[in-house]
Amino acid sequence: MKNNKQKKTGFHSILGILIVFAGILSVDPAVASTYALTGKVVRVSDGDTINLLVVSKQERIRLASIDAPETGHGDNRPGQAFGEASRKNLARHVAGKTLTLVCFEKDRYDRHICDIPVGGTTANRLQVEEGMAWANQQAKGKFLRDRSLLALEKAARQKTIGIWSEPGAVAPWVWRVQCWKNKQCS
Repeated sequence: MKNNKQKKTGFHSILGILIVFAGILSVDPAVASTYALTGKVVRVSDGDTINLLVVSKQERIRLASIDAPETGHGDNRPGQAFGEASRKNLARHVAGKTLTLVCFEKDRYDRHICDIPVGGTTANRLQVEEGMAWANQQAKGKFLRDRSLLALEKAARQKTIGIWSEPGAVAPWVWRVQCWKNKQCS
């Protein structure tokens, strides 16, 4: 009888290990390859881009999963409505703070793509929730890691706050093509 009990216990132990191993293998690869960056936010460029001072080097950070209204970049690249308001809103949450970011990769502009944890949520989520950014649906959602942002955007739209307080808000990925590339700014 004792032998039979040991076999069952051994089987359950092996089964438990296999279940844990299967769980590890099923982790989202985007999450599995994260890395942390800790530093002080020394600049908020716009509603989705900051500079983080890490040791003695400034790193450019692009907030993951969101796209904020464009701020102006000279005469050839005018800003969108709410571009400056979005920048100020992000600054209110992160400027001057020392934070540890959860990063996923670098983009083609050598910016780290990160979530910025603040106060039990992320600055990324706050920007969308407060009507200061879109859940990034560019390229059929290719850049949207946090799908819960879609519901936050929908709620902000329903409340008509921020960018949603004016009819006809143009997504930044559309604005960059229409206005900056095709020179058809509205």
